[in-house]
Amino acid sequence: MSIVLPKGRGKKRDQMLMDFGNELNRISNRIGFRVSSRGWCYILETYNLIDKSKFNRVENLINELRKRGGLPIDFVAEEEARDFKEIHIPTIDDLGQTPVQYMKGFLEATTQCQEWYHAKWWSGEEYYIQMIVEKIDLLTLFRPVCKEYHIPIATSKGWSSMLQRAEYARRFKEAEDKGLKCVLLYCGDHDPDGLRISDFLRKNLRDLAGIHWRDRTKGYNPRNLIIDRFGLNLDFIEENDLSWTPNLITGSGKNLASPSHPNYNMTYLQDYLADIGERKCEANTLVTSPESARQLCTESIESYVGEEALERFEALRQEIRDELDEFRERTGLDDTIQEAIDLIESEE
Repeated sequence: MSIVLPKGRGKKRDQMLMDFGNELNRISNRIGFRVSSRGWCYILETYNLIDKSKFNRVENLINELRKRGGLPIDFVAEEEARDFKEIHIPTIDDLGQTPVQYMKGFLEATTQCQEWYHAKWWSGEEYYIQMIVEKIDLLTLFRPVCKEYHIPIATSKGWSSMLQRAEYARRFKEAEDKGLKCVLLYCGDHDPDGLRISDFLRKNLRDLAGIHWRDRTKGYNPRNLIIDRFGLNLDFIEENDLSWTPNLITGSGKNLASPSHPNYNMTYLQDYLADIGERKCEANTLVTSPESARQLCTESIESYVGEEALERFEALRQEIRDELDEFRERTGLDDTIQEAIDLIESEE
């Protein structure tokens, strides 16, 4: 595999840019999931195709390709906050449907509604779990696992929104009121501030303890909340040979390792410099070890719910199937729905 970053100008650069995009598409088809522009830098670095000095350039090239049509606009994973939610955007198939055909689709869907019903998954459980992650790439990686275990997941960027934070806190409050122990799982960067993230997360929730909702529900006090930072940790980084960034420059552009930084003499930072040195490991590097990353996520969840949790959830799903099957058979509802579908088909 070889990648040449476009340079120069004119037609030669245009062709190099298209070749670069074609190679990214081939790699994307192999890895099987979308990652952010930053995540692509780590993938290319793992293949020894670029080094960190090229990261900004690669991100800019990917965005240029998306604008020029060399890559799909949705080639990269975007932050969830940028998605349109609860808005129906017509597809070509929708535009070709008549209202009656659309109704037929809903009738057909009712025969499988047992697979979409949101069961009380946490009824009878000891713990109630939610997860937040530092980067969009971790959301992409962990979402399939969280979906299996019915665990809400979001990026930590969303937690800067008071409303989103309050909604998560409300679910914790409802769970605690039902006798469940609440757990917040967190995975993020391995850097001085990332390692003490638990304190920040609890404070962010505690700041909203005095709120109330329109329905008079009160805020949530996180004093009993279990906050578990399950990664990135040093042993996982070393075992999976993840990439280190050789600096401690923050998102604001300041260098934590500089004596001029206001936090430089703080104990947490000096301890980090003594143990780890002037380097950090960004959470995006997990895209280079997706199987290990998902296993880390699974093990962290199962440390609370147990290895047999999926069997319990499937048993609950089967109870729902059985209940609806019995109702359909007893009432003849399936026959009625099929008659309606047949009637529509006879009119087409």
